[in-house]
Amino acid sequence: MRPIVVFGAGDIAELADFYFAREADREVVAFVVDAAYRDGDERFGRPLVALEEVAARFPPDRHDAFVALSYQSMNRLRAAKCAALKALGYRLASYVSPRATVYTDRIGENAFILEDNTIQPFVTIGDNVTLWSGNHIGHHSSIGDNAFITSHVVVSGGVRVGANCFVGVNATIRDHVALGDFTLVGAGGLIIKDTAPESVHMVADHTQERRVKSTRLKSI
Repeated sequence: MRPIVVFGAGDIAELADFYFAREADREVVAFVVDAAYRDGDERFGRPLVALEEVAARFPPDRHDAFVALSYQSMNRLRAAKCAALKALGYRLASYVSPRATVYTDRIGENAFILEDNTIQPFVTIGDNVTLWSGNHIGHHSSIGDNAFITSHVVVSGGVRVGANCFVGVNATIRDHVALGDFTLVGAGGLIIKDTAPESVHMVADHTQERRVKSTRLKSI
C-alpha cells in the first residue's frame, strides 16, 4: 500500500490520519495546504507542504492522496482540491471503516466512510463522499459525487441523493425520494418528497409538510 499525502490541516485531516493508520494500516507522510495557508513546517508531526510543491517532494507515482475537508461551500472546495490533486497525477485513496457494515463494492474514490454505517446491498456511492458515523443507507439507493452525510441519518431504500448534497444530523429521507443536486437538509429534517436542486430544507416540529422553509441557495 502506497503512503498518502493528505490535503488539509485541521480536525478532519487529523482524523483521517488516525483512521488510515489505525484501521487501514496506511501511512500518512505529509499534510498539504495551499501556499497562502501554510503557517509552519509541520502538522501533527509530519511535514506541512504547499500544494504547489507537493508533487516534487512526494511524487504521485509513489504516493496516493486524500482530501480531508468539510462541506464548505456545499462541498465545492473539497471537490476542487480532489480535482487539483488528480491533475497533479495523484490517485485518490478511500477510507472505509472495517467497523462499518458494507454490502456493496460500488464506492468511489476519496470516500470517507466511518464506523457504524450500514450500507445495504445494491447501493452506489459516488466519488468524494463523506459518511460520518452511524448512518443507514438503504438498498438500491445512490449517493452522488461530493455529498456529505453527517451522523444518524436514515436514507431509505431506492433514494437518490444528488451531487454535492449536505444532510444534517438525525435527518430522515423517505424511500424512493430524489434529492436534487446541492440540496441542503438541516438537522432533524424529514424529507418525504423530491427536492429541487439548490434548495434548503430546515424543518421545525419534524413535519415537512407544515414547517419546511425552502429557499434557493445563494451563498452557502
